[in-house]
Amino acid sequence: MTKTFGRVAAVRDLNLLVGPGTLFGFLGPNGSGKSTTIKLLTGLLAPTAGDVRVAGQTVSLENIELRRVIGILPEDAALFHSLTIWEHLELSGPLYGLSREQTRTRAIELLRHLDLEADSGTYIDEASYGMRKKCALAMALLHNPRILFLDEPFEGIDPGSSRNIKDLLVALADKGVTVFLTSHILEVVERLVEQFAIIIRGEVVCCQTVEEVTRAGMTLEEVYFKYAGKPAVGNLAWLGSH
Repeated sequence: MTKTFGRVAAVRDLNLLVGPGTLFGFLGPNGSGKSTTIKLLTGLLAPTAGDVRVAGQTVSLENIELRRVIGILPEDAALFHSLTIWEHLELSGPLYGLSREQTRTRAIELLRHLDLEADSGTYIDEASYGMRKKCALAMALLHNPRILFLDEPFEGIDPGSSRNIKDLLVALADKGVTVFLTSHILEVVERLVEQFAIIIRGEVVCCQTVEEVTRAGMTLEEVYFKYAGKPAVGNLAWLGSH
């Protein structure tokens, strides 16, 4: 699969196979193509070349059946500033064929699990970044998807909610739900996922299991910087000098 914007290849010859019930980490520096890949995998973007199949179906924005079995936490959650957190969930349920009662019951449980219950009446334009992130995650989970695509699910999330989300993702994978996530928090990824890929400038340069990394006597961080390169350290001697 390839996606170009003008002369720039955001994703180049990407070829991945992720099995059912896998917790899969998709890693890379800023601008490497992670969010573009998620948009391609969920039909929010069309590939320039190649194709994508998810849950045995060809991915496209028009494939309504596919959208019923996937949940998406995108890079930029499309939330409405004039609606409350609760109203977002209340409106989302029926779009996926849930009854009002199903929507209400699931929404209450999700908000409690994500520590949003007390903030359910908060309007999005008054909500913190973490609250907006958790609202979007609750929307992605509401219809009980078979496959989850999560773009930086732990960014801006408090430690308590982060722990609950990690436990939830492990439980979902145990039930056969596939989780495809991006994250810059390598320590969390290493403890959470079974398999990972590293993308650099639009190309996948590594695809391994965490078990393979451990057997090699390495850490995920060491593998990551092997391909991404160690960050340059500049001489900022002027900092702290007064």
